[in-house]
Amino acid sequence: AYPHPTSRLPEHVTRHAQESASPQGGREMVITAENLTKNYLLYNQPLDRLKQSLFRGRRNFYREVKALNPVSFTLRRGETVGIIGRNGSGKSTLLQLICGTVSPSGGSVNVNGRVSALLELGAGFNPEFSGRDNVFLNGAILGLSPHEVRAKLPEIEAFAGIGAFLDRPVKTYSSGMFLRLAFAVAVSVEPDILIVDEALAVGDEAFQRKCFARLQAMKERGCTILFVSHSAQTVVELCDRALLLDGGDLLLDGAPKTVVAAYHKLIFADPARQEAIRAGIRQGSFMPQAAKAAVKEEAFLDTALTPESQVVYDQRGALLENPRITTLAGETVNMLTRGERYVFTYDVTLSEPAYGLRCGMMFKTKSGIELGGSGTAGPEDVIAEAPAGSHFRVSFEFACLLLPGTYYANCGASGMVHGERTYLHRIVDACVFKVMPEPNMREGGIVDFRIDPFMEKLS
Repeated sequence: AYPHPTSRLPEHVTRHAQESASPQGGREMVITAENLTKNYLLYNQPLDRLKQSLFRGRRNFYREVKALNPVSFTLRRGETVGIIGRNGSGKSTLLQLICGTVSPSGGSVNVNGRVSALLELGAGFNPEFSGRDNVFLNGAILGLSPHEVRAKLPEIEAFAGIGAFLDRPVKTYSSGMFLRLAFAVAVSVEPDILIVDEALAVGDEAFQRKCFARLQAMKERGCTILFVSHSAQTVVELCDRALLLDGGDLLLDGAPKTVVAAYHKLIFADPARQEAIRAGIRQGSFMPQAAKAAVKEEAFLDTALTPESQVVYDQRGALLENPRITTLAGETVNMLTRGERYVFTYDVTLSEPAYGLRCGMMFKTKSGIELGGSGTAGPEDVIAEAPAGSHFRVSFEFACLLLPGTYYANCGASGMVHGERTYLHRIVDACVFKVMPEPNMREGGIVDFRIDPFMEKLS
């Protein structure tokens, strides 16, 4: 939670005095970024920094990494702009350059108005101080006098909602409590520009709702809001515009739904096609016609998508192998198209005789919520006795009615051991797959219930 100071700014950040016109009365530019770039110099060891200073550029002992390529854009007063992109795309670097916490390698940014920023959780707070002391400390950084902070303290305390912890050292706070206090301070100063870097993802659902309600109120008051979020739905609901960053490049600046559609098209694409899609997004041709927007992506296999959380149970006479999802034609895929039918399948090999053999599966969300599954549980599907060396292929055909997101599949085989049903082998998170988004989607949630809305006028 970094409250941006209103004086002694870095040379690359120029701040103008706020105009007397009301925020609603004018739509002047409040942020103008021109060809902002940022390169970082990476040294293998601290000694290399000394060598670099001694050689004075005659020889380089560092590796240069481009975090942000030339980026230019403007924000008008009262706009809410979301920045989306994959990890490492340059989102946080861009916000830090605008706030002045890091210096650019090139370009400049002009800022008009008081800025309050929530960047890295923890920055700007002294862990040894109490929450109350940090409120006064951050208020001073934001240009408020002790008297002004004292007047705002009841509002800050009520919004943070951390009770007696306000007078305890910040180092004893949980990350959620830390966020509550940091956000409460940041919005209490009624800034002209609020900058948030994914901080709201830390809070619980109730507090997130509270924060978004405050953001909406600030937006209506005329505050300019710039924030990074991985929640596409939040960007669409809250923002007037969105910026798509990828690999340090600004690929697209436009309407939130258009930008989110381009972002999804990029992240869910086959890695071999991503560079071509990047080029298409930059040229504005990734979705040139409305008819083209209605075309669904075909299912495919992303070899980089693997279940890192997989847990394999000990074998008790059975071995499950090659769990996978295939099309009805037998092609292995893990990027699925909503509404199509697929098959979850795996092989079972017995090293010992099995009695009452059953096989099953379960689909789960990435948070572990069980969505549904099936098994060979009927009398006709249970194999009473299977000798050692038997080999089976188990298949479960299903309709993909899940909404876009990441999901997992479990598989298992059980049998009767000493009179009790026991897992002979089981794999948790045996398979991971994604359901790809569709253009112009409006639905939210997990499951597509195929709801047909209808409204009838009664009077």
